[in-house]
Amino acid sequence: MPTTRRFLLSAILVLSTAAIAPAGEKPWIEVRSPHFRVLTDGSAADGRKVAREFEQMRAVFAGQFPSFRLESGAPLLIFAARDEETAKSLAPALWRRKGAKPAGYFQQSWEKKYALVRLDTWGSGAHQVVFHEYTHSVLHMNAHWLPTWMDEGMAEFYAYTRFQQDKTYIGAPTERFSSLLWKTPIPVETLLDVNQRSPYYHDEDKVEMFYAESWALIHYFVFGPNMEGGRKLNLFFSKLQQGADQKKAFLEVFGSFQDIDKALDNYVHKFALQAGVIKNPELGSEKDYPSRTLTMAETQAEIGGYHLWTHDLANARPYVEDALHNDPKLGLAHEEKGFLDFSDGKDAESIEEFTQAFADDHALYLSLLAKTMLSPIAASDLPADQDAFKQSLNSVLAINPQYAPAYVQLARLAVRQNDLKAAFSYSRKAETLEPFRAGYRLQTGQILLRVGQNADAAKFAKYVADRWYGADHNEAWELWTRVPEAQRPPTDPITESTPKDSERVEGTVKSVSCGKDKDEDWSFNLDHDGQTLSFHRKGGFAWGFSDSLWYGEDHITMCHHLEGLRAIVHYRPPANSSYAGDIAEIEIRDDLPSSSSPPKTAVPSTPLPVASSH
Repeated sequence: MPTTRRFLLSAILVLSTAAIAPAGEKPWIEVRSPHFRVLTDGSAADGRKVAREFEQMRAVFAGQFPSFRLESGAPLLIFAARDEETAKSLAPALWRRKGAKPAGYFQQSWEKKYALVRLDTWGSGAHQVVFHEYTHSVLHMNAHWLPTWMDEGMAEFYAYTRFQQDKTYIGAPTERFSSLLWKTPIPVETLLDVNQRSPYYHDEDKVEMFYAESWALIHYFVFGPNMEGGRKLNLFFSKLQQGADQKKAFLEVFGSFQDIDKALDNYVHKFALQAGVIKNPELGSEKDYPSRTLTMAETQAEIGGYHLWTHDLANARPYVEDALHNDPKLGLAHEEKGFLDFSDGKDAESIEEFTQAFADDHALYLSLLAKTMLSPIAASDLPADQDAFKQSLNSVLAINPQYAPAYVQLARLAVRQNDLKAAFSYSRKAETLEPFRAGYRLQTGQILLRVGQNADAAKFAKYVADRWYGADHNEAWELWTRVPEAQRPPTDPITESTPKDSERVEGTVKSVSCGKDKDEDWSFNLDHDGQTLSFHRKGGFAWGFSDSLWYGEDHITMCHHLEGLRAIVHYRPPANSSYAGDIAEIEIRDDLPSSSSPPKTAVPSTPLPVASSH
């Protein structure tokens, strides 16, 4: 079950579906447990049961990985739909495929996370899908990078966790287990090389075996002979977070690939596989979880928000509009209306909505950040404006101390003010909070380069270039090329990743035009050395962007808010000369801002970032 990724392949620019009118909706029930919030159109008892199992799952991670962070800057909201009809109204796109009947869904957004579970399938399919993705979210809060097999293998391992009143079972067989018994295994050395672009991750005849074997390898490293109850796996994880080469670390910890191939094959063909038994900690009674019935406006706003953050804007609009009609002072609905206006390029209207949202509800830090970033103080060089900008960002963090984008913007402000020591500190804090986001590490590398610590900057670039692809890889390549060759560590050369049979040009985005038909009425104009180059689309194309863009993956489009940013365009020349070419790939850069004078202080020399080990 692949997780959502920042590098997007799309044949359309904005996800749209036939809008489902919110008529006939009834207020939902909210249940709050110590760490989770559940909304349901079932009963309060149903909501409490779902919340209880999420609390149990969280307790598994707290016990197994005591040094892990378990709270994200992007809060998780769980929708517990009473049946398929309700679930389909929330996520109509999931039912598009013929015969599809999804049991659950997990949305990994930058600002908010959503779990959708069906009460009619909970316990018989839904929890596996959702807990798989919940495991990803926990891992990505605590790891700078994981190889795909380990990321997916651990998610599968914990997806099949089983709960009883006084104990929990981990390591139950994946539903793909039969593939291990009847199909030819993937050589372990090959498994280690699989990434999200690999056929093993996408081809129907290969993906089942990839997931099954990734699960089996994790199971073996936890329960297998001579694996010390998972201690070797912990050591391997720690080496990866310290920047070690994956294959070298694997050989050092586990032994030769051939030996592991044989041992794994013997392990999965045993008569029975063991599971781990964990005594449940005292979690209190679920009957004590408070519940309340939302107002109709609150219900509509929450459902509208689900559509908004799952990029289903067509279905978000009627819910948000009805919520505002029913309660004009509901801050959450104003916030969502602000982001809908922002997606349409209506910045003046969105500022009004964000301002009203925060005035109505001072807990809405996303509205505070958005209205701040859209205001003149965000780009002003006046000391008073910069003080106000910093104060506003700190107010965001006072509400949500784990919200990494605010630290990114504080780092960029400090660069403009020539306080590069503070910029480095802020940037590293953002890395700590979102260690899986490659662009935050590259921003730190750019700050190191700015103060002349070129060797350290090159290490950051190399780390990302070796582990990410697409726009992230190429942004790392750019940083690497800016370091004088003599100051780079001796290593294999890093090259730019480019689409086949394409040409490359870079410049500043001059304008983007989107019509009703985004295949036919879309154009992208680039200012290249004073010359305007126009590009068209011919089918789908790949695109990516710098992680430091404040609106990030949740609100970026290829229609608005790109003007003035640097772009790298890979294109194929057209048959005629009326325009520059057909887009193959676009990369949007949010370059580090300029400082007005040389820095006064350097930043401390630092090794590669190290995540907490477990």
